[in-house]
Amino acid sequence: MAILVTGCAGFIGMHVARALLARGEAVFGVDDCNSYYDPRLKEARLDELRRAGGDFAFHRLDFSDESALAAALEGVEIDRIVHLGAQAGVRYSLEAPTAYVRSNLVGHANILELGRRRQVRHLVYASSSSVYGGGTTLPMSVDQRADRPLSLYAATKRADELMSESYAHLFALPQTGLRFFTVYGPWGRPDMAMWLFTEAVLEGRPIRLFNEGRMRRDFTYIDDIVAGVLLTLDRPPSDDASEKPGGSMGPHALYNVGNHRSEDLGQLVSLIEAAAGRQAIVEMAAMQPGDLVDTFADISDIARDTGYSPRTALSEGVPVFVDWLKSFRARQA
Repeated sequence: MAILVTGCAGFIGMHVARALLARGEAVFGVDDCNSYYDPRLKEARLDELRRAGGDFAFHRLDFSDESALAAALEGVEIDRIVHLGAQAGVRYSLEAPTAYVRSNLVGHANILELGRRRQVRHLVYASSSSVYGGGTTLPMSVDQRADRPLSLYAATKRADELMSESYAHLFALPQTGLRFFTVYGPWGRPDMAMWLFTEAVLEGRPIRLFNEGRMRRDFTYIDDIVAGVLLTLDRPPSDDASEKPGGSMGPHALYNVGNHRSEDLGQLVSLIEAAAGRQAIVEMAAMQPGDLVDTFADISDIARDTGYSPRTALSEGVPVFVDWLKSFRARQA
């Protein structure tokens, strides 16, 4: 039996697929490798997976196309799904809302239907800290309300959670939704602050700090994210009418996956400067629509239920990322 991994050419998807292969799992990966950011990075991640060895199969497709998904999986035996594919990015949702509706809503519904038809043992899917939206107290807990999204991206991720809840209730489909907090590390996304800031420092270009720099994030290193995915994948929620994290009485749990630390953006810039050996040029800017001012994950539920314990401090992870990005840029030159 294989594990279906959607978004396997993405940042988190590649790392999760590689970790699954390393522990002897068969992985069937799908990704459309679209041009939201440079597809060459996605192809390079796929090359990493192929070099990793193990039982890896890849099919290029858009999982919001139900017919294409069904055709690709015909004759393929899967018993678990790790659904990490999505249209990401808060700011891009202001420019291309239909991309989010197609990938995050229609696509998620297709994966739910696939899980129901195949009667999979567990469907783990990616949600986001963005679902907390406005008015949330810190640290952010899955017990808090999440019905005031600040962006369409956040709204689609919260809608995914609600659709999953209905499938857990109606069809007893075991599911776990993971609210990821600001993931960074090697093979990261070039549209995120860690990459943008580091590249700007290396090239001597200005960094723009929104909200005049008064922003904080719970930065979570990719290895800790992968640990959270695998720990929850191996523990499907029970259909025992007990209340799960997030409030479901069905086989559906919600967890934060974060570092349980809220770090100032100025600290991030300082760490990048130290690792790059260059001083940043900083420009202050107004708050961007859709952004949260502060994120801070309450990870008590996932720690209690799975033993999850993030290990990588920002001061340790940033130099690793900076070194990787310098190496990657040199290879691409």
